[in-house]
Amino acid sequence: MTISHKPLDQQVIVLTGASSGIGLCTAMLAAERGAKLVLVARSAETLQALENEIISAGGNVIHVVADVASRERMLFVAQEAVSRFGHIDTWINNAGVSIYGRLDEVSEADSKRLFDTNFWGVVNGSLAALPYLKVQGGALINVGSEVSEAIVPLQGMYSASKHAVKGFTDALRVEIEEVNKAPVTITLIQPTAVNTPYPQHARNYMDREPKLPPPLIDPTEVAEAILKAATEGGRDVKVGVMAVINTTVAKLMPSLGDKMSAHRVNSQQENILPVHPEGTLYKPGVTGSSHGHADA
Repeated sequence: MTISHKPLDQQVIVLTGASSGIGLCTAMLAAERGAKLVLVARSAETLQALENEIISAGGNVIHVVADVASRERMLFVAQEAVSRFGHIDTWINNAGVSIYGRLDEVSEADSKRLFDTNFWGVVNGSLAALPYLKVQGGALINVGSEVSEAIVPLQGMYSASKHAVKGFTDALRVEIEEVNKAPVTITLIQPTAVNTPYPQHARNYMDREPKLPPPLIDPTEVAEAILKAATEGGRDVKVGVMAVINTTVAKLMPSLGDKMSAHRVNSQQENILPVHPEGTLYKPGVTGSSHGHADA
């Protein structure tokens, strides 16, 4: 069954993790193209400033302060979207955070908190959105990573959470698209490393400031892939050449993939002391920056 979605300028889009990075970039692009937006994050002031900016440019947007780890708040987000705009066409589960540190050093509490955001946030958002999407059709878009299939050392729990996101998304796709035959497309976006404030927002156990292993792609590339999925659907969408290479090697030559991954230990550390090692694991970020190297 081929499912046709509305053009962006006719869509109502809910977007989590909208206050920085890929989410912020996606919000700005979607607003420019005429979508009605419901922006979700934990940072109230940053969301309000973003809403004001979009409205001043002629956009139609509301924001809802919410932690994606709360199913209750995600249900509230869906209700607010429908209350304001009447329906939901696309729901994008983008919120996420990482931890830099060896798996045997990271605390159980920090690991569980990461999963609450990265995995349960996707589950909560998906299950809040689907009753509305199934009514008239729509797109559910989950932001995974190349490490939904490959892995990266020093971010082992992040890799595990993104594997879990892929497993959940794949199973949900079969149930919704193939078994229920619902008019909903379920897409997993899998970027390679992206130039966002992601390292600065991560919880850091290392004795040096974290960074992402090069080469980095621009968040606009990921935003474009997300918005394409909002209108055209898709299954697994790799973004960036390295996402294709790393996932292919992990699948076809896993031992070589292990050795390649091991070389990324040093490339994930700056030669300076940690700046904000607590990151945004437990508290919202406030920079409102789409690109990296901002003071988080």
